[in-house]
Amino acid sequence: MRTWILTVEESRYLEREANERGVGFAQMMENAGRRTALTIQERFGISDRRVVVLVGPGNNGGDGLVAAHYLLALGSDVTCYVWKRPPVSDVNYDRVVADGVPVIWAQDDQGYRTLQALVLSSDVVVDALLGVGVSRPIEGSLSELLGVVREALDDADRTGLGAVVPSIRDARPKVVAVDCPTGLDCDTGALDPASLTADVTVTFAGPKRGMIRFPGAEAIGELVVADIGVSDDLLGTDGWEMATADLVRSWLPARPRSANKGSFGRALIVAGSVDYTGAASLAGTAATRVGTGLVTLGLPAPIQPAVAAQLAEATYLLLPHDLGVVSSGAVESVVDKAASYDALLLGPGLTQESETVSFVLRLLGVGRGSRSPSIGFVASTSPGSAASANLPPLVVDADALNALATAHRWWAELPAGTTLTPHPGEMARLMGEGTQASDVQAEREDVCRRMAAKWRAVVVLKGAFTVVADPEGQLVVIPFANAGLATAGSGDVLAGVIVGLRAQGMGALQAAVAGAYVHGLAGELARADLGDMGMVAGDVALRLPLALRRIRKGRS
Repeated sequence: MRTWILTVEESRYLEREANERGVGFAQMMENAGRRTALTIQERFGISDRRVVVLVGPGNNGGDGLVAAHYLLALGSDVTCYVWKRPPVSDVNYDRVVADGVPVIWAQDDQGYRTLQALVLSSDVVVDALLGVGVSRPIEGSLSELLGVVREALDDADRTGLGAVVPSIRDARPKVVAVDCPTGLDCDTGALDPASLTADVTVTFAGPKRGMIRFPGAEAIGELVVADIGVSDDLLGTDGWEMATADLVRSWLPARPRSANKGSFGRALIVAGSVDYTGAASLAGTAATRVGTGLVTLGLPAPIQPAVAAQLAEATYLLLPHDLGVVSSGAVESVVDKAASYDALLLGPGLTQESETVSFVLRLLGVGRGSRSPSIGFVASTSPGSAASANLPPLVVDADALNALATAHRWWAELPAGTTLTPHPGEMARLMGEGTQASDVQAEREDVCRRMAAKWRAVVVLKGAFTVVADPEGQLVVIPFANAGLATAGSGDVLAGVIVGLRAQGMGALQAAVAGAYVHGLAGELARADLGDMGMVAGDVALRLPLALRRIRKGRS
């Protein structure tokens, strides 16, 4: 099943339709609360743990009350702390009272002293106050209540008062948000200063757009999407999709035991220079580590010994060079060999020297109308589109993107099925006309989709929650935001992963999405082992096989 990233209105629409189809609102609330309780049990182990559920006035509070019922059944010591609740018939409230769950009303808690004591002595705090319904700044009593909770959490963290029962991992109680952390705008990602930061967010029907937009994404913690009986088949296929392990697994090529290296494709990587030998090595390593049968590095002859010392498994195509950078005369060497490969990566570490820019533009048939005439490419002798027509499926990265950005209407000559992998700065340069990286970041998804259509290419807009779009308008978001990947060479590894999967027969969109997902998961594995301060791109490359194994075994 596909996972759609929803607007708040789409989420409400799906719930209304589920109600019309016979899954009533009461049943959806029951499912939501039960799934929240089970997630807490799965993540933290709940038997004999102290849990305080913060209950709000609406459906989110109802979900919290249901969760309290199931948490008690699972063996936790649970207390409900009610901020507000309408004085009407409330079966879920009545049930927790009948269960014997202590219920404390904020209006009766002078100075929030009981709340403070509850949080200090708890292992888990469940935020079921507002959910996705936030529409205005948090003020008044709710702001005061949340301030007391934040202060108590900080005190527990500092003093080790996590208190009566042994803590789960450390002194600080874990915060679990029901559907959405209170104070997060689930459409825009805006985050109220009064908000609680969750360790785990259990959301329903699908992730919300505000959960992958900063600053709100910082408050989500681990995101769990729980099935509450809502079907998303009414949304069509023009929304935002979230990449999942199940989706990627369905695309990965088979690995028959009878295979030989020719069964798994041949990738040619044109990369590197005297200043950037590591880029070629990292891209090549990544391509080998995702199972490509044969990887060949086309690089300037002087750097081959240094690269080969790091990557013994590759073969090498030595290219004409000018002081250690690929020269424009290398076009013929690449074209002569390219037809025997299944995919070509162009760009990592090539530099922006004029000779190399000329090489890129000539190879891709983009030889006229440069935005920067001083670059010095050789238009009159360019093989033009004849060269690009003979290239295998193409992945364009890094300095090859910067070379393209110097040319007028560069996208008009790109071969069909090309994949572009810019970071926001490169994306802005490709868009031209004074576009800044901040403009790209302000509307990442819309920019990526619009440019993929204009350029008739698959675009991988890198960064936290990498976005992938194809010319037909399909858009997929990769569910990883990892500060450890903000390091030199990380993009080279990603490009190598994508070209390796492309060489193994995956389509352009599938290879881009799967490649970004595998790369992101490998980054998470590296962060788990090493932390996000000090992990480097090579750590990610070495964990690519582990990431693939987890995906193939159904573990994300």
